[in-house]
Amino acid sequence: MKYLVTGATGYIGHQLTRRLASLGHSVNALYRSGTKAKELENLPGVCLHKGDLLDPGSLQRAAEGCDAVFHVAAFAKPWHKDPQTFFRINVKGAENVFCAAKKMGARRVVFTSTAGVISPSEGSPTSESSPRRQGFFTHYERSKAQAEAVAKQMSAGGFETITVNPSRVYGPGRMGAGNPANKMVRLYLQGKFRLLPGNGKSIGNYVFINDVVEGHIQAMEKGRGGERYILGGQNASFIEFFEMLAKVSGKDFRMFKMPLPLMQIGAAAMETMAKLTGTEPLLTPPWVKKYLFDWEHSTGKAERELGFEPTALEEGLRATVEWVLGG
Repeated sequence: MKYLVTGATGYIGHQLTRRLASLGHSVNALYRSGTKAKELENLPGVCLHKGDLLDPGSLQRAAEGCDAVFHVAAFAKPWHKDPQTFFRINVKGAENVFCAAKKMGARRVVFTSTAGVISPSEGSPTSESSPRRQGFFTHYERSKAQAEAVAKQMSAGGFETITVNPSRVYGPGRMGAGNPANKMVRLYLQGKFRLLPGNGKSIGNYVFINDVVEGHIQAMEKGRGGERYILGGQNASFIEFFEMLAKVSGKDFRMFKMPLPLMQIGAAAMETMAKLTGTEPLLTPPWVKKYLFDWEHSTGKAERELGFEPTALEEGLRATVEWVLGG
């Protein structure tokens, strides 16, 4: 098979591109940064295509001759001085990819969204069909929800799109704004991350990068058009996450609970500074607000329909620690 992968130099896209090539597929890898693309230059089966999600012509050239498309590229940073950037790249960009794929004869698209569009949980794990009981917290979530709506419209119109919703992705790979869980692990191992948000009991879902990559491929092969699939892992509180990290790393640092009101004040200060200087903040108030809620997710649908098999948190963290310390 021949695939187009957008965002091929990003955290998920890079790993997906390498995995597809290792399976013997041909990959057209869409990229913007030539520096990041160098790692893929000499990879057998990979052809680099410089392009932009807002340039339909470049997308059509990259999609030419491809059987299907993985649309992984996104603007996933916590903040931008122009909020419309999220919607231009994540919504209009997605629409451009879908239209280019359809025009160039691809049979389907797997679209990478986020589990952040799924509802927060209220005592039990949420699924793909759980009604959203809270408004969206960030521009990133809103833009991804809008892009999912575009994907469903395309499927309703006869062109198959399948949406995958990764949760908090961690594991070996490229560090960046799109994988804050890895940054958290690395800072902890350096003794620089010692804070538990709130009371530390807020629950999140953590998925190993290898599972996310395999989930994309499984969705391409077995997913139903118009459907979405949560690609998740283990549900764990911040306390449980860091207890497991201490266990597998042998580095047992004392953690301190940070009251959410103090986090809000700090995040607001960082956001104000960002507006003045243009420097990206580590946190913004909307992201802190998310910590008031639990984010337990069920992967039952992906397991039943795709054959998805999540890695246990202990196993995934052990591999992540070995990668961080080995690097």
